[in-house]
Amino acid sequence: MAGRPALAPLSLPMRPLHLPGDYARIHIVHSFQELLTTPLVQGINALCWPRQLEGDFNEVVEKLGGCEGVLPLDEDLLQALPLSPSGQVAIATMLQDHRLLQEHGLAPELNCIRAYPRDEAPDIVPTDVYSFHADSATTEADTYLCTYHGASSEGLRNDQALRRVDIPEIRADLLQQYGGEDDEDFQAYLSDHCYDLHYAPAPQAQPFSFGLGHLWRVAVDYPDSPVPPCIHRAPDQAPDDPPRLLLIS
Repeated sequence: MAGRPALAPLSLPMRPLHLPGDYARIHIVHSFQELLTTPLVQGINALCWPRQLEGDFNEVVEKLGGCEGVLPLDEDLLQALPLSPSGQVAIATMLQDHRLLQEHGLAPELNCIRAYPRDEAPDIVPTDVYSFHADSATTEADTYLCTYHGASSEGLRNDQALRRVDIPEIRADLLQQYGGEDDEDFQAYLSDHCYDLHYAPAPQAQPFSFGLGHLWRVAVDYPDSPVPPCIHRAPDQAPDDPPRLLLIS
């Protein structure tokens, strides 16, 4: 909103962030500016700004009355909630993150998520966001995300991921479904259906949590990207699990 003074980031001392200790593709940064400007090169495909945020995000969810599916949250809706001072701090934190990204030419969204749409009849390769996948773009781009409440996003090491279309039995089934040869047209078919963006965990793989309150910037799959994309997914949510509060851009 024009004329609104900028808020200082609201955070407490960092809580421990449990990431794969030997995984060099994740780089820790210490400010939003560093998150924004650090290049994703030399194998690094994820940046994380660890934060322990103040505020009662659970109260925000309660005052929203829960949500069904995915509920977009705008500033007017959030500011109108009857919240305690701690709940208001949570709202200010979410809106500040949203403004920081918006002011740098990005298009962030705040959502309350009970559940994303799932594949109603899962194909040979699942393509909903609950499957480990890489985001994609036609030009240079990154994905920013932060979970404030509920189950957080999950990542999968690239060296523990198998692209589903490269698993022989899955590729054979896709070829049969396609009804043609394994050629350039088949590659285009895989891309058109986003099959080539989805991954299966390798045996003994250990997915990791993106954690709560931490702001991430992760690499996507685009032409001539200098690094492989960061593989991630939305967490499974049981019907009685609390809704998620998520910022994504």
